[in-house]
Amino acid sequence: MANIADLTKLIEPEAQALGLALVRVKMFGGTSDPTLQVMAERPDTRQLTIDDCADLSRRISDVFDALEEQGKDPFDYAYRLEVSSPGIDRPLTRAQDFEDWKGHEARLNLVEPLEDGRKQLTGDLIGAEGDLISIDVRKYKAVSVPFGAIADAKLLMTDKLIAATVPLSAEGAEEYEAEEDN
Repeated sequence: MANIADLTKLIEPEAQALGLALVRVKMFGGTSDPTLQVMAERPDTRQLTIDDCADLSRRISDVFDALEEQGKDPFDYAYRLEVSSPGIDRPLTRAQDFEDWKGHEARLNLVEPLEDGRKQLTGDLIGAEGDLISIDVRKYKAVSVPFGAIADAKLLMTDKLIAATVPLSAEGAEEYEAEEDN
């Protein structure tokens, strides 16, 4: 399996060249259907257009093609490249994400259980201060954990989150709805 840290080093400059912030680089699908997932966003809108996805996908493919021609292909197997926005119930992958989305509901899965045995924390994000991430765990208490203790985290779909992530444009939505009705 390809090294994610090495892939991120190759992909991040391509995202930055387009004015995008890299959110996550991840491999999934195992050996039967390996997929390289790249999530990015525009820092000012926290969203990504279809054109942004296409542009980043082309840039990444060009870099990987050039490496392959030099005999330095980061993959020794076929894979699929998927470039997307983080979506509304986005993963929280950077310490700043926990601060940016404070007040919203999230689920944090920890690398190791806490002293009380909890390995999953669900509740309202309080924010980030330095390396500590704080969350008000439902029916429990506020808990702070080091960023490095979090295996993965994501926002949970709520009306509040939907209201906070209004799309940049709904242009064309009417045509899509009309096509669906036919």
